[in-house]
Amino acid sequence: MKLKTLFVLLLAGSALAGCHRLDPNSPLAKRQAIFKQMLHASEDMGGMLRGRLVFDADKFRSDSLKLNELASQPWQYFPTAKPADEGGDTRAREEVWQRQLEFQADAKTFQQTVAALEANTRQATPTADGVRKDLAAVEDACEACHKKFRAL
Repeated sequence: MKLKTLFVLLLAGSALAGCHRLDPNSPLAKRQAIFKQMLHASEDMGGMLRGRLVFDADKFRSDSLKLNELASQPWQYFPTAKPADEGGDTRAREEVWQRQLEFQADAKTFQQTVAALEANTRQATPTADGVRKDLAAVEDACEACHKKFRAL
């Protein structure tokens, strides 16, 4: 009897857990997936500059290239007006849709700082001191946008 009860509870839990999943083709899910990839690359780079990871010039270059490839992608999944079905675990504030021009300008600033970082790593073998300023500019661009447009 206990096994049957446990099975029913597990089955019910699995069914409920599935209710909160996003449609992987939704704009929200697509932009979240891109942001997660961007975070993964930038966390490793930041870890190298903060001494949490050993500085690896090739890995840093690779991560900056990956970040640059991703930097232009998530913005297309922020429509100009908030969709009626923008539910789910979104952290986007209403300001994203209310202040579109400012949001787009911040996205462009972010893309420019990432491009500068990647160009720096492409021109010469990256060193911690040589990329520190560029990565700080990328992080500052992220933070500035998050403060205005992302709910914590």
